[in-house]
Amino acid sequence: MKPKAVVLLSGGLDSATAAAQAIADGYELIALSLRYGQRHDREILAAQQVAAHLDIQDHFILSVDLAQWGGSALTDSAIAVPQTGIQSGEIPVTYVPGRNTVFIAIALSLAEAKGANAIYLGINAVDYSGYPDCRPAYLSAFQQLATLSSKAGLEGSAPILIAPLVMDSKVDIVRKALTFGIPIELTWSCYQGDADPCGRCDSCRIRDKALIDAGRADLATAIGVEFWSSPYSPKK
Repeated sequence: MKPKAVVLLSGGLDSATAAAQAIADGYELIALSLRYGQRHDREILAAQQVAAHLDIQDHFILSVDLAQWGGSALTDSAIAVPQTGIQSGEIPVTYVPGRNTVFIAIALSLAEAKGANAIYLGINAVDYSGYPDCRPAYLSAFQQLATLSSKAGLEGSAPILIAPLVMDSKVDIVRKALTFGIPIELTWSCYQGDADPCGRCDSCRIRDKALIDAGRADLATAIGVEFWSSPYSPKK
């Protein structure tokens, strides 16, 4: 019998690739996706499509409404999603206070209830927007919490937090996704809540640049191709 792992599956490229890595590592997956009041709720459909592609049988979709108190451009319609590129040294308004802490805590509960040995996360500390909860130090601290706060941890078998992409560049992640056969066109990264990716938010910019650098400009947005294949170079 295969060991079990929970994967936090947002529907984005990173989480889909992390899920594929977990399968390659020999785990039977339980997927967890969360509606948290995000304006880009479209990513939940992407998560369902990726789960189906990877033949994940157990997929939990929970609602935890962080939009009730806002504090982020992703959960508060009064705060605009930045369109001018990443500003070095600044944590952007797309940071959602406590999001990963809440998500991993729920994943830990699910993992312990289902007897899962690991929790796979698509967290990345290289090509990211400066979020404090995407760093190795954060994951290390949460691993300590998982050990101290759970029955499984006290028995010496706390679920292990695995972030296989944490030190990868975005182009490396694209290449891994292609190797795993991830249908990149089904994944969703855009922070806007529109029917099509905007091509201008931080997430679209990072994704499009990586796709083009990996030789898959056909999967980038039209705006992304225009940005990165012309003399114009948006801020990053």
